[in-house]
Amino acid sequence: MPDTAQPEQPPPSFEASLADLEKVVKELESGELTLERSLELFERGTALSAVCRKQLEEAESRVEILLKRAGKVQAEPFRPGKA
Repeated sequence: MPDTAQPEQPPPSFEASLADLEKVVKELESGELTLERSLELFERGTALSAVCRKQLEEAESRVEILLKRAGKVQAEPFRPGKA
């Protein structure tokens, strides 16, 4: 019996996911959609948002580890607008 399983593909990059999410948002904002298409796009958008959020959390964890290894800087949560 031949192996028909597809090799697992790596997840899309953060940038690709974010670009797709932006396209979904623009289409949703157009207001020219059927209810079914709106629901499809909303579902796709929430999935893309979850992928982006996970990638950002992983990046944050990696940065914190690097900072701890350096032993010079204390990691603290990012706060937009704080200099």
